[in-house]
Amino acid sequence: MFNKPLAAALLLGGTMMAAQPSFAQDTAPEPAPQAAEENAVIARVNGDDIRQSDLIAFIQTLPPQLQGQVQFLMPQLVQQLVNNALVTDAGRKADLAEDPEVQTRIAELEGIIIRQVFVQRTIDARVTDAKLAEAYEAFLAENPPERQLVTRHILVETEDAATALIVELDGGADFAALAEQHSTGPSKDSGGQLPPFVAGDMVPEFSDAAFAMEVGTHSATPVQTQFGFHVIKLEESRMTDPPSIEALDGQLRDQLAQEAVEELYAELRERADVEVLLGQPEPESEPAGEADAPAAPDAAPESEPAPAN
Repeated sequence: MFNKPLAAALLLGGTMMAAQPSFAQDTAPEPAPQAAEENAVIARVNGDDIRQSDLIAFIQTLPPQLQGQVQFLMPQLVQQLVNNALVTDAGRKADLAEDPEVQTRIAELEGIIIRQVFVQRTIDARVTDAKLAEAYEAFLAENPPERQLVTRHILVETEDAATALIVELDGGADFAALAEQHSTGPSKDSGGQLPPFVAGDMVPEFSDAAFAMEVGTHSATPVQTQFGFHVIKLEESRMTDPPSIEALDGQLRDQLAQEAVEELYAELRERADVEVLLGQPEPESEPAGEADAPAAPDAAPESEPAPAN
């Protein structure tokens, strides 16, 4: 028995093929052009061929969850293509090609497809490798490397307990061993080891103390935060590595594509005679007594991320 939800999804895919955005980022990429001998006929309906390329195009219209299962769905996919061809053929024989409703919907789809193809070709022409390189350099200039620290810490509840630990460390005790024995944070199991962080990743008191230390030293006095009292050891200070252009490729191309589209809109508006007849709604009159109402208090500052214990 044919799965009803699956059948509905396949039918919807078939009916939506003409309206799929050709430039959408979340659609499957177009298949590479196939040589004629490779584009095999997979079915034939009333003398008309259904080819491998038709199957590939149909698969691209399916929901992502079905696209991941196509190897199991080939018989159903081919049957749905046959069904689509049969219904299209029947509609043509019923003279629906000249039906006013069909013609109106064809005109609507034509407009959609023209817009999509024009925008995509504009993006393709303007988002060049040179533009990508410029965007990458701009990103690096706006996001310079930052100093990154590698630390351990011991978190305890009282200042006296932290001071006692500092005394032991001054006497040569092993930091990781003391952290495993005394720290109250989850990082105790790794000897107090914290993930690398940059300024702003930690609460200010912790971050300021760590960035003021020299590599290989521990804090001379307890560092108090909202979580308790910390003893910190600075193990390494280094500069972050900038991301490669390959890692930023998708992000930068999206940014450039958006800029290209906005530029296109501006250029077309500049050359066109545009008149917007839909007026803006009038602002509501201010209720009496509210004009001089005191301003709302400033929002509380965002809480800083806690140390990764």
